[in-house]
Amino acid sequence: MVKEFGEKVEGVDYQLRNGVYAIVTENDLLALVQTPNHDFYLPGGEIEAGENEEEALKRELIEELGYTINIGAFLGRADEYFYSSFRDKYFHNPGFFYASKDAVKVAEPLEDQNVIHWVTAAEAKEKLKRESHIYAVEQWEATL
Repeated sequence: MVKEFGEKVEGVDYQLRNGVYAIVTENDLLALVQTPNHDFYLPGGEIEAGENEEEALKRELIEELGYTINIGAFLGRADEYFYSSFRDKYFHNPGFFYASKDAVKVAEPLEDQNVIHWVTAAEAKEKLKRESHIYAVEQWEATL
């Protein structure tokens, strides 16, 4: 089952942006990435051409957190439709969400413009910008 979030506006040309994201935990806290425009997201991002979900997720976690992980349970797929004022575009973002296991910091993040926050699940649900990311946290909580 695919959950859908956001309002799909008729007649709008949406740019497809497939993404993969993870619930990364350390000491019962979840990692959130705060972007320069102060929005919060789960770590992860766009699946680039030629990558599968696992490859993209592992690359993104090195870039954003400096962490390696073993990919755990699939938490679900959630499609989100939204307008990005930052990019001045409409996006259709199918998101694939996973739990992580054995997260280990191996380096400093490659992307230094973001800020990493470690928060409780409740705090994450308050801070996250995308409804699909909140859904993923709720799916993860249901596995505990």
